[in-house]
Amino acid sequence: MRKEENHSIDSVIGSDYHVPVLYEEVLEGLNIKPDGIYVDCTFGGGGHSKGILERLGKKGRLIAFDQDADAINNLPKDERITFVPENFRHLQRFLRLHKVTKVDGLLADLGVSSHQFDEGDRGFSIRFDGPMDMRMDNRQILTAENVIANYSESELHKLFEKYGEVSNSKTLAKHIVDARKQAQVKTILQFKTMIGAVIKGNPNKYLAQVFQALRIEVNAEMDVLKEMLLQLNEVVKPEGRAAIITFHSLEDRLVKQFFKTGKFEEEVYDNPFVQFEKEQIWKLVNKKPILATDAELKQNRRSRSAKLRVAERM
Repeated sequence: MRKEENHSIDSVIGSDYHVPVLYEEVLEGLNIKPDGIYVDCTFGGGGHSKGILERLGKKGRLIAFDQDADAINNLPKDERITFVPENFRHLQRFLRLHKVTKVDGLLADLGVSSHQFDEGDRGFSIRFDGPMDMRMDNRQILTAENVIANYSESELHKLFEKYGEVSNSKTLAKHIVDARKQAQVKTILQFKTMIGAVIKGNPNKYLAQVFQALRIEVNAEMDVLKEMLLQLNEVVKPEGRAAIITFHSLEDRLVKQFFKTGKFEEEVYDNPFVQFEKEQIWKLVNKKPILATDAELKQNRRSRSAKLRVAERM
């Protein structure tokens, strides 16, 4: 049973930049040692980081990563925290740069922050008009506009099918390629107008799936996640923990498979009569993913698709 805390989720962060999902569950899962070294791969509004810092002693340390330039504005004045303005795919490289080789725990909240969704000029949300951007790191070149303008029909079909699970992804891809010959798409409204004729079912749900697929492609989210997970075997100490919050099935399957085997593909052996002993690298703290409580769902609707998996390094 979860311990009662003295503060509510409203007090976790003093602004509406981003309400951290599964806040208490993450902190409990990390099993924080007062003198430990921890990593927050997705600092964002600093909500989870604040909770970690509250549980660390004077000798504890937190390394916080975030590629979004806006995130640094939420950094607390605390000597125990080191901010790294980079993508967490470079985890091990920047830990070494800051004289850290092993950590006691790591958190990655893979969701787009409330702030990013609520800033119309970032292009993440279907609710606003703005540029077809969707970059989490404004230093990178590829944008959603580039994808719509330059990807081939087969490339568009593949990304909408794989990353958005769009039911008519083939039709959508062909429609985009035909329509872009007539007009260039630079804004969200122009894009929504362009694909209006092929939207199936609930328009908001359909557009959310399409936008998710574009965002994942623009930010190479699946590749980034794989790269980060593969570094955990070396970065996390024995008995240290990793807590990963996912928001769609593609991410969750990757995390589940990694914690199960330490890799992403099951090894197939040709000889059925030879037994191979598999090295157990991670031990699940919770057999099933942890979901938001009814109380959190009422308070933060963006927690409805969140799944938390916690594993301990053997």
